[in-house]
Amino acid sequence: MPFAATGASGESEPFDTSPETPPEASLFSSPAALADRLAELVALESPPGALGPLNHCADLVADWGTAVLGRPFRRVVRDGLPHLLWPAADQRILMLGHYDTVWPKGTIDDWPFAVADGRATGPGVLDMKAGIVQMFAALASLPDPSRVAVLLTCDEETGSVTSRPLIEEQAMRSGAVLVCEPGTPDGRLKIARKGGSVYRLTARGRAAHAGVEPHLGINATVELAHHVLSVRSLADEERGTSVTPTVLSGGTTTNTVPELATLTIDVRAWTRSELVRVDAALRGLVPQLDGAALELGGGVNRYPLDPEVSLPLAELAQRTAKALGMEPPGAAYAPGASDGNFTAALGVPTLDGLGAVGAGAHARGEYIELAAMPGRIALLAGLVERMLDTAQSQFMQPQLVRSQLVQSQLVQSHPAQSHLAAAHSAGRAG
Repeated sequence: MPFAATGASGESEPFDTSPETPPEASLFSSPAALADRLAELVALESPPGALGPLNHCADLVADWGTAVLGRPFRRVVRDGLPHLLWPAADQRILMLGHYDTVWPKGTIDDWPFAVADGRATGPGVLDMKAGIVQMFAALASLPDPSRVAVLLTCDEETGSVTSRPLIEEQAMRSGAVLVCEPGTPDGRLKIARKGGSVYRLTARGRAAHAGVEPHLGINATVELAHHVLSVRSLADEERGTSVTPTVLSGGTTTNTVPELATLTIDVRAWTRSELVRVDAALRGLVPQLDGAALELGGGVNRYPLDPEVSLPLAELAQRTAKALGMEPPGAAYAPGASDGNFTAALGVPTLDGLGAVGAGAHARGEYIELAAMPGRIALLAGLVERMLDTAQSQFMQPQLVRSQLVQSQLVQSHPAQSHLAAAHSAGRAG
């Protein structure tokens, strides 16, 4: 393939010198072809839960994947949602991503795919349609991708409710997982992600006429008001734990004492122990008004992606970049969660952030740097080849890799780093 990776010297160096480009690779054979594929994919909107658009987008992605991998795919439909899987008989690596976006149908009409000043924009271009294009381009450059599986889901942006069992099943069949979510704006890989929980706190009271007999009622909204600030106080800024009351609703009419009110609570933390601490505190809440009742629904959705699971692969990626004459990518802690949290929680070596370089995910105006695509493709392809090499078999075992490199220079500082390092040293981090 005629891509070139830009080395530390600034010169372009080919990462595949095969004399002929196979037909399947021609879909991704040049920077112009990459931009064309990206434009195609962004033009096919894939809003959360929209079965029609999701299936149309899935059709295009399925055609690409089958052409590149040369083997049939499975359309795994769960609650009507089409997830795409190319399993491998001797499955060593799982490439993981999603093709749904946060953008509602029709967004493309007033914000179409566009390229200006070397940046491509459009709904979902960064998160993570460019990552899908790069994934298939990397696979197309491999001499033999038969030991690499691909799973592309369509409900990641809404919590991966239907795809999680499939993700975990395929991760357990694999020696390692490579997640093609976007990297940081400066191209760093993601070796740690916060875990997250979502709760729904419901207060039940008694309705009464607000003007005539308010004293006969038990105000569910007032009950929840007692808990909003106490819930928020569970956050621990020093450890990077956020506990955020988000959606609050209560009552039916302006002249009725509310008998029902609900509060949604978002929790994010770097460590499993912090998620457990907050969970226990929320489950210990007690009513403040006589006669009121509380119910708590929800719980932990994703445990954190632990750097112990990622660092060996991140260092291998750095060595791969050096061998390609590229600047080795740094590593970062990312507050947001991904499906990589699921695979890492199983103890499967997982490296995230291997997708596009850009910024503004989930914001109108998200963009990617087109010039960075060939280098990211070269890095991903080179990393896969090294992982499949028998000399790198220590990275291919489907159990937790206990690295001693938690305080490696790979890791850039973040507010919770010292707590994470201490927890790892004590063997307490999950």
